[in-house]
Amino acid sequence: MTVSKKEVILLLEKIALYMELSGANSFKVRAFHRASKALEQDERSIEEIDCLHDLPGIGKKTELVINEFIKTGHSHLLETLQNQVPKGFVYLLQIPGLGPKTIAKLHKQLGIETVDDLKKACLEGKIRNIKGFGEKTERNLLESIRKITERPARIPLAHMLPHAQWVESRLMDVKGIERFSRAGSLRRLKETLKDLDFVVATNNPKSVREQIIQFPHLKKIANLGESKVSCEFAFDIDVSVDFRIVRPEHFATTLHHFTGSKKHNVRMRQIAKGRKEKISEYGVEKIDTGERITFETEKTFYAHFDLPFISPELREDGSEIEQIDELPGLVTEGNIKGDLHMHTNWSDGVHSIEQMVEACRRRGYSYMAITDHSKHLAIANGLTEDRVQTQLETIQTLNDRYSDITILSGIELDILPDGSLDLTEDVLQQLDIVIASIHSAFHQSEAEIMRRFESACKNRYVNIIAHPTGRIIGRRDGYSVDIEQLFQLAKETNTALELNASPKRLDLKPELLMKGKRMGVKFVINTDAHSMESLSNMEIGVKFARKAWLTKEMILNTWDLDRLLPFFKEKNRGKG
Repeated sequence: MTVSKKEVILLLEKIALYMELSGANSFKVRAFHRASKALEQDERSIEEIDCLHDLPGIGKKTELVINEFIKTGHSHLLETLQNQVPKGFVYLLQIPGLGPKTIAKLHKQLGIETVDDLKKACLEGKIRNIKGFGEKTERNLLESIRKITERPARIPLAHMLPHAQWVESRLMDVKGIERFSRAGSLRRLKETLKDLDFVVATNNPKSVREQIIQFPHLKKIANLGESKVSCEFAFDIDVSVDFRIVRPEHFATTLHHFTGSKKHNVRMRQIAKGRKEKISEYGVEKIDTGERITFETEKTFYAHFDLPFISPELREDGSEIEQIDELPGLVTEGNIKGDLHMHTNWSDGVHSIEQMVEACRRRGYSYMAITDHSKHLAIANGLTEDRVQTQLETIQTLNDRYSDITILSGIELDILPDGSLDLTEDVLQQLDIVIASIHSAFHQSEAEIMRRFESACKNRYVNIIAHPTGRIIGRRDGYSVDIEQLFQLAKETNTALELNASPKRLDLKPELLMKGKRMGVKFVINTDAHSMESLSNMEIGVKFARKAWLTKEMILNTWDLDRLLPFFKEKNRGKG
């Protein structure tokens, strides 16, 4: 079994956390923190360390815990601690102001184990009587509890995708389903969702309904009709899921209807009306004769109206139907030649460089870029100048091994609060690609943020600005940025702007991409992958680019390498 150093570090931190939650001796807790830090500071992989307890901070007992985990993938100590600590403690940690020591104290004095227990104690005025707390603390805790327990009206896509995948895995096991598909906002890839929608085709709707209502995590059934099952599932949050159950011959038009958007469907009905036809979820009816036409696929449905297939992410306000002549030029996932932003276990990624290379080869890429964090982002184990040099050698060795893919050496370079860059030009000039980004001092004024961006764009070695607005959907809006000024800077300096395909970010969003498109900015679509699995987010990124009607030509990583590298080198030579 292969265990990465990052997984070992995470194990040690988890053990320390659960020890603290259980009220363990502070010396024991610190021992696991010290061991974690010792591993993080050592540049070798876990396989390269012959004797763990030779590292300062790792004792023989800790070494035994690590070796057990490396050998089996499990830790008896962690499992014992997890069984000792009430499960509700983990949720209590989400409340601002509550750390492991505080939670242990509340448990010892008031028997608090869950968020509900804490809320009840606050409302009864019991918290204020504990040393170190007070009425203000009670009020703050109640407000924090309200914020984390209230379900938002719309939930970020990144949070809903795993739940959608779970539902799909269950539908795969349902007997009698001929085919099914996502629908609604999920299928159109909106950045936030109210609920999940699925269309299911079957000749045995009763059996399918009965199997659906037996799914695990089912909290309640809101509607159980002939053609619709509405359920609420208790995941980490409560998620509403609607299942539309139809006959196979109605699947295509039902899917179109429940994919939306409402305005797109209105426009399609107008087109049908002009042909003396009427669209419903059951097919297309000829008004004069009452004849109903059904379709095998949405593609044949659109063809009936002399339209090309309009993919779901484009179905927004109806105007897309008037833009169908532009459809052939829009970027597709098949146009992507490589991913230019990813992280490995050299910084805060999960997998090795070689594992990421193999994953990119499986995706058919002709090139890729390794862009681990630079040293300023210490929390992500960012690369020092010496580690950059060592990584360069590793990448060169791998390039000598592979003939079907080129591995570009790169870095995700921090733009520091004073506008300076995290590594010297002597280091940057050795790299194939430099991505610059802001990870700190989000509180700065727009003018200060723009000075940082100007410094990066005007540096001749910076090729790309990553996640330009810094937003994380549903968690933070990002920093203050004059987007038109950034677009102008990017255009003048031949610096590309990233569409970050991580569903947590999706930065830049479509309306900003459209503005950049009008200004002549060049873009890249990158996954910012921290694991092999997250490379698949390229599909989401491409669909967001299509929402902005971006063409292949506007996106640098659709270019062949013999065109891409000279574009970067022109700026390196001061000709940006």
